[in-house]
Amino acid sequence: MNRQWMRDQLTEYLALLEKYFSLQGPPGIAPTGSRTARIVGPRTAALNELRQSEPTVKEVLKHLDPTLAEFKFETMGGKEDARAAAQRGLGILDRMDEWAANLAPDAPTLPADQFHPWVWDAARTFWDSKHHREAVRAAATAINAHTQDKVGRRDIADNDLMNQVFTDKPKSGQKYLRLPGDPNDQTVKSRNRALRPFAEGCFAGIRNPAAHEHGADWDEQKALEQLAALSVLARWIDECDVEQAP
Repeated sequence: MNRQWMRDQLTEYLALLEKYFSLQGPPGIAPTGSRTARIVGPRTAALNELRQSEPTVKEVLKHLDPTLAEFKFETMGGKEDARAAAQRGLGILDRMDEWAANLAPDAPTLPADQFHPWVWDAARTFWDSKHHREAVRAAATAINAHTQDKVGRRDIADNDLMNQVFTDKPKSGQKYLRLPGDPNDQTVKSRNRALRPFAEGCFAGIRNPAAHEHGADWDEQKALEQLAALSVLARWIDECDVEQAP
């Protein structure tokens, strides 16, 4: 919904109405009298403009409050009703953001400074300067670096690193990561089984676009959601034990 366009339509309509009301005397053929003759033409022109604008104005008002579009312009008092409806429509447009902020149902918030420190410590500087995509890239890079340190591997990175540290079939002598707990417990099994696809998805679906996309920066909501996903991954990796295949 283009609020500025809607506001412009109502403002222009009100200006036409004020112009119409300022021109005294009935529209139509001018009776005798120089003053009436001078105003009849402009007032008739203003009335024609109002009639042409009315359908658009009513469509705008229907989107704001359908009852506002019920005025009868051609009836007695209809033009005053039209002015009141347009004024109320502008009032609604002016207050919509305020209503949304103050009357919306309470929803939980997600404070970014409570993300895993690997994520937020890396992202903070870029986030503060409104570089949202770069903040996400930095967070993913930090996860990569901490994971490399955890398993003592600098020869692999990103997707390849995630695939190898969460592999189901580690090679002899290879270090890999597993969440703590009884390996025969179904919950532990399912969580460990989720590690590899989740980590691969984070790097393929979040880190890679953050690192390689160009053009307009990501909006704050999109970037925050992706930082949240990376924070989950960072916590899982941080929680994991390092194991070594025999």
